[in-house]
Amino acid sequence: MLNAAIPFVFVLLWSTGFVGAKFGLIDSNAATFLLIRMTLNVLVFVAILLVMKPVMPKGMQIIHALVSGLLIHGFYLGGVFASIGLGMPAGLSSLLVGLQPILTAVIVVNTSSEKLNLAQWLGLAAGIIGIAFVVQGKMSWGLDAQPLYAYMFVGSALLGITFGTLYQKRFCQEMNLVASAMWQYVAATAVFLPIVWFIQGFQVTWTITFSLTMLWSVLVLSVIAILLYLYMVGQGAASKVTSYIYLVPPLAAIQGWLFFDETFSGATLIGFACCALAVYLVMKAPKLSLS
Repeated sequence: MLNAAIPFVFVLLWSTGFVGAKFGLIDSNAATFLLIRMTLNVLVFVAILLVMKPVMPKGMQIIHALVSGLLIHGFYLGGVFASIGLGMPAGLSSLLVGLQPILTAVIVVNTSSEKLNLAQWLGLAAGIIGIAFVVQGKMSWGLDAQPLYAYMFVGSALLGITFGTLYQKRFCQEMNLVASAMWQYVAATAVFLPIVWFIQGFQVTWTITFSLTMLWSVLVLSVIAILLYLYMVGQGAASKVTSYIYLVPPLAAIQGWLFFDETFSGATLIGFACCALAVYLVMKAPKLSLS
């Protein structure tokens, strides 16, 4: 019963990350927000590890955790925050990185003996159709939006979360989740530090909104949601785990509408419905395994 609820708790928490990025970027630039967040993440996880005293990764295990963190937290979070900072609506950003299940399934099929059945193919097709509807529908971009660069960054986020998930599944299953996550955040900190130092500069105004957003991002997203995600990847097939991501865009779009008055058209709603259908079709099919 508890395991059945985990994916839906994860989806609800994960969806808040996109509108959280918009809140965070009101008072800081993307690299500064993420550098502060990753540094706090490392400190929080070190504290947890001191209490838990688990078996720590060694040698190549540390390298694997660092690579996973570079992809999942460096490329994925960096790309999402950069795209939203360039004016992309939170709902659209979440939907485009929601291509992950499609990309994951294609990679699995082309690199293993696994095959997609008819229901899974129909599910992936429904996801593509849904995303096409959303992209063609009207969504409100920021006033100073730079769509080309925003799409480039969200594309890097898609690649990061896709290959990071596959890498995590392949090389990091035997590690303690908390210890692995700590090293992942060390890698992400190392990514954002030079960006802040040499490119964007350290820019932050410590308002109540910024502080609460940071607190939510660290404790809820970086601790609870990420550990749930890593647990799901370790327990299930990567293609099925990532298909839950299809449920995130509608929730993110609703939050963007509630908090930032981001509007969307009827075509966008049709697209979200297609994505929900995609989840159902992919999830009810037999397991597609990477192990």
